[in-house]
Amino acid sequence: MKVSVVTPNYNGERFLKTYFESLNRDSECIGEVIIVDNGSTDNSKEYIKSRSFDFPVRLIENKENVGFSPAVNQGINEAQYEYIFSLNNDTEVKKGSIKALVDLISSDDRIFSLQAKMLQYDNKELIDDVGDEYNLLAWTKKTGENHNSDEYIEVREIFSACAGAAMYKKSLLEEIGMFDDNFFAYMEDVDLAVRSKINGYMNLLCPQAVVYHIGSATSGSRHNDFKVRLAARNNVWVVYKNIPIPMKIVNFIFLFLGFLIKYLFFLKKGFGPVYLSGIREGLSSRSKIEKVKFESKNTKNYFKIEYRLIINTLKFLKK
Repeated sequence: MKVSVVTPNYNGERFLKTYFESLNRDSECIGEVIIVDNGSTDNSKEYIKSRSFDFPVRLIENKENVGFSPAVNQGINEAQYEYIFSLNNDTEVKKGSIKALVDLISSDDRIFSLQAKMLQYDNKELIDDVGDEYNLLAWTKKTGENHNSDEYIEVREIFSACAGAAMYKKSLLEEIGMFDDNFFAYMEDVDLAVRSKINGYMNLLCPQAVVYHIGSATSGSRHNDFKVRLAARNNVWVVYKNIPIPMKIVNFIFLFLGFLIKYLFFLKKGFGPVYLSGIREGLSSRSKIEKVKFESKNTKNYFKIEYRLIINTLKFLKK
């Protein structure tokens, strides 16, 4: 079975040689690679157009940076294959990884997405991300960050796959909706994961699939004005969009504390006003976000989500 690899690119020319060379090693599994260029001003597009690869490469050229979510959606809409491998451009895929993802995702109709084991590019024994967890405080946390790769060798359920190296089923994306274009970047994969869980699907880590990740290649440092504002805004939208009113009421004190503690954290880092501006933007513009319609048939799934949020909160508090 072939896959469609979908990768947004913004001034990523310096990463493309490693990216394509690693994909060539798994070319027998690749039906196409779709690069969605977000108005790059470097030589990214010329690099792609001037080279030949072991698989078809399709280049979608945007005149401006439309963001991660819209770019990935463009690629998904154009994809010809059922399995979509969403992959950042600042990555190196280990040989055999795409086959491992295909073998696992095709084994169960309940699987919505798979997370590849993302390792740090400069220290390939340490984990970058093996799945994101979300809790009652509305905090997202990378699982396994800076732990040794050997600690995660078995398939396990996760809350959300990180879209920097994740495989999805196109048919299920069309069923529950794709990435929310409004998010631009950050939290779009968590939003998608919540919707998948509402509909009774599961997200798994596939540790046999390994991707080495440079990280923050497009948006810069771990904390900056752009990231802090968008992440704050989008976090408000995740709660508003996906959580029904009874759950909001039950979890209100935790949500309030979560946003308050985050504000104090960023205030200490010098980003307090920026964080607040993101919160205000999220609240003032929430009307443009289409809420997930509550359906009684999914009631048990909401209870499962609440249980997972509680467990994730307890795990965090124990550390």
